[in-house]
Amino acid sequence: MTARIFAYIVHKGGLADDSAGELLAAAKKIDPAAQPTGVVIGSDAEVDKVCTGLCASYPEVWKTANDTLAYPNAELIRKALMKVIPQGSIVLVPHNHFGIDLAPGLSVRLNAAFVSDVMGIDGVDGTFLKVVRQEFGGQVSTHVRCDISSGAVVTLRPGSFKAVEGAPASGRVVDKSAQVGTLTARRRYVETITAETGDVDITKEPVLVSVGRGIQEKDNIAIAEELAAAMGAAVSCSRPVVDAKWLPKSRQVGSSGQTVKPKIYLACGMSGSFQHLAGLKGNPFIVAINKNPKAPIFQVADVGIIADILEFLPELSNKVVKEAKGAIAPR
Repeated sequence: MTARIFAYIVHKGGLADDSAGELLAAAKKIDPAAQPTGVVIGSDAEVDKVCTGLCASYPEVWKTANDTLAYPNAELIRKALMKVIPQGSIVLVPHNHFGIDLAPGLSVRLNAAFVSDVMGIDGVDGTFLKVVRQEFGGQVSTHVRCDISSGAVVTLRPGSFKAVEGAPASGRVVDKSAQVGTLTARRRYVETITAETGDVDITKEPVLVSVGRGIQEKDNIAIAEELAAAMGAAVSCSRPVVDAKWLPKSRQVGSSGQTVKPKIYLACGMSGSFQHLAGLKGNPFIVAINKNPKAPIFQVADVGIIADILEFLPELSNKVVKEAKGAIAPR
């Protein structure tokens, strides 16, 4: 394979997002011998720190510093990428709200193939990239052959590719800022609205018991709260639970809620949409409990349990309490 692979790096506060490691792992799935290039775009104040950190894992990092790119405006960033990325390249982008805005138009401008929401990569067959996607709300896995003879833009579902620890790289930073030049756009940044914190700050909790629509009704939230209390955890949720007003917005994990980095994440009765998984960072140990064996959440879980959460969670709570009592019983 001769196509060069680029990874668009999401960053905030001078730190690269966890998806940077996932994109690197995906690049190795495409080509084990790949030397992918990280592309960092942003303001002068941030990009240097991000690039320095990425050099520990990426062999080469392209830096584009421009104050007009302080806020991630897809229209501007698309223009910047067009000026620096060579034709025929493969560009990997996280499949989040911003990636969905950025990637399709980028593929058109680069005259490249486009494939979105990829959950698995089976390598390259000639000029075809073989990937795995999901259709019909995650009920069906589809194997897709994408012609990459003219390059490709690929968005990757968060959490689908586990970052792998390897030998540290000693990458170099290449400044492409001058190549981009002046950028203009018809849209403009207005403001950032920070999500409310609420009574419990789930962003600081090491263990989360998270419930989805499988909890069925508000009264059943108590089942999850009982388990959380037994485990010393906090209760979080997916968007349908918030929309139903069963839990406050401050408990929502996802692209339109909170971004969390727990060590352990119990996903109870949730399908595992990319919007929800986008809020999970830090490579947590995911335990998925769902009575639908085809739920997408099982694709990213470390442990999958096929069970009705309304029956399983009380049993698990009793087991945890019993084990805890046994551990502190006098001898």
